[in-house]
Formats: sequence, structure tokens, C-alpha cells
Amino acid sequence: MAETITIVGGGLAGLTLGIGLRQRGVPVTVWEAGRYPRHRVCGEFISGRGQASLARLGLKDSLNEAGVACATSAALFYGKRMVASRPLPEAALCVSRFVLDGHLAQEFRRRGGELRVGTRWTGAYGEGVVRAAGRRVEPAADGWRWFGLKVHARGIALAADLEMHFRPSAYVGLCRLPGGEVNICGLFRSATTVPDLARCWRGWLRGPPGSALYERFSGAQLDEDSFCSVAGLGLRPRRATEHREWCVGDALTMIPPMTGNGMSMAFESAEIALGPLVRFSRGELGWAQAQQESARASDQEFTSRLRCAAWLQRAMFLPAVRPALLFMAARSARFWRGMFERTR
Repeated sequence: MAETITIVGGGLAGLTLGIGLRQRGVPVTVWEAGRYPRHRVCGEFISGRGQASLARLGLKDSLNEAGVACATSAALFYGKRMVASRPLPEAALCVSRFVLDGHLAQEFRRRGGELRVGTRWTGAYGEGVVRAAGRRVEPAADGWRWFGLKVHARGIALAADLEMHFRPSAYVGLCRLPGGEVNICGLFRSATTVPDLARCWRGWLRGPPGSALYERFSGAQLDEDSFCSVAGLGLRPRRATEHREWCVGDALTMIPPMTGNGMSMAFESAEIALGPLVRFSRGELGWAQAQQESARASDQEFTSRLRCAAWLQRAMFLPAVRPALLFMAARSARFWRGMFERTR
């Protein structure tokens, strides 16, 4: 009889891994402290190899039926000026986490998985337990405090399916969602704490008057129930082989949101863990051996793109470097494609 696998965290990576295990007859329990459906700070943009992971797990077609938008173009802005407009090298999927998380939770339960919602895991992370929650929290990194904000809106006319708006201490992405909605999600840094974010978040998201992003907000109808925030973001890449626990998704590592690859990496890390976990559950591998096999495969898949993404993130916040990068993105299709491929 197969050994039961416990997954702590019912986000993208945890639910996807749970679905994959149930497809292979492995008993699974997922513990999730929150409830479904819910909004999460997320670019809601699936770009890169994660789409192939979803297809191999048989989830891409059902997700299309649940409601996604296809993104094929991107535009970059700095201040009031659009500095680049280009087709995406590969089409991306845009889907609300409110829809996606609920869809995956329903699919997991449909396949016979046990989902314990509103319940926090208090046990140890030992044999048979995978951590898919508990991202690394860093109150400050290199003197900066990083936080993310997200809200949905209607009544916004975009110049492309995906817009990225840059300013000295932030970048904000806008992407089309099904049904005329637009997801607005940004990463911000501050040298000090922001004590009243629940009241002043609109000002952080829309930016300074006169900017293109500020003009986007002028006619927007914000869905304030969709607003959410997250603080203490740790964006330094981590290797899977450095973890004592078996981790997937953000619990493993985070990639800078600028790349639009975070959702894909969640799906990919789940798929990488799937094979070793199945063999452990069937008694074909010991836990330590299975964990190391998954960790080495994760590092092989992610290390290069994490390194490139970390460099790109740092460069975009350097005033002397940022104009050159935006110029290259506008003028060189080869540079644009290269950055896209190296971070995905």
C-alpha cells in the first residue's frame, strides 16, 4: 500500500503536486491555513515552461475551460513615456488567482485528495511531509524593505496585453484577465516601514501624477475586495540542496516578480518533486534519497534563471543602468528574446 504524503500549503505548488500524486494513486493530505477562493498578491501571468508542466499533468485544458486570457504582447513604460512595445516570444496565460486556486482545490478533491482548509499544520517536517508554504521572510535586505500590492480593476485601456511600469523604487505590472478585468500588481521598496499601508495603498500603486500609470488609474473602477498585500519579501535565490526540508514553490525559492515566472516555477517545482515522491510512497526510494534527487533536479532547472533574474532585478533599480536596459529592450529584439528565455 502506498505511503500517504502530507503537503503543507495549498497554493499553486501544493495543490498541483497533490493533484499529480492523486493521478498516480498516492494518498495525499493537503493542509491549508486559509480558505478558497481567495485573492493573492500575484502577477497572475503564466509564462514559460510552467505551461508545459500543466499540460503534462492534464490541467491546462481544464484551466482554459475555467477561464484564462491569452497574452501575446508587452509594453514597457518609464514615467509618462512608453519606451518599448514588443510581442512576447511565447504566448502567456493570464488567470485570476481567485479563479485558479479554487479550480485547483476542486480538482484535487475531485481526484480523492483530502484538503484540510482553515487548519494550520503544527507537526514536524519529517519523512513524508512536503513544505509548500512558508516563504522566506526578510524584514530588510541591503537596507530596503520589499513589499507587494495587488488589486483588480475595470475600465482600463491597455496598450498591450501586459504593461510594465517602472519608477525609481518600484515596478507595477498590468495584465488583461478574462471578462474585462485587469490585474494590477507591483513590487515596492522602502528604506523605512510603511505603517499605514491599508489606507495609502492606492497612492503606492498608481504612482506620481503625470505618469502613464497614474493616467491608467484615472478611469479605473477598483475592486477593493480584491486588494491584498504582502511584506518582508526575500528575493535572494536559494538552492534546493540547501534546504533541510523538502520544499516546493515559494517555500523553495522566489524569483523576482519582474520576470513573470513565479507561477510557472511553482508548477515546475511540483512536477519535479512528483516522480521521487511517487517512488518514495511505493517503497522504491528512501526519503533522504528521494528528497536529494528532487533537490538536485530543481537546482539544475532553476539556478541559471534565478541568477539571471537576480541580476536583472538589481540592474533595474540602479539609476545608471536602468536607462540602458530599457533602451536595449526597445531597440534589440535579440536582447528582448534573450532576457525572456534566460529567466524562464
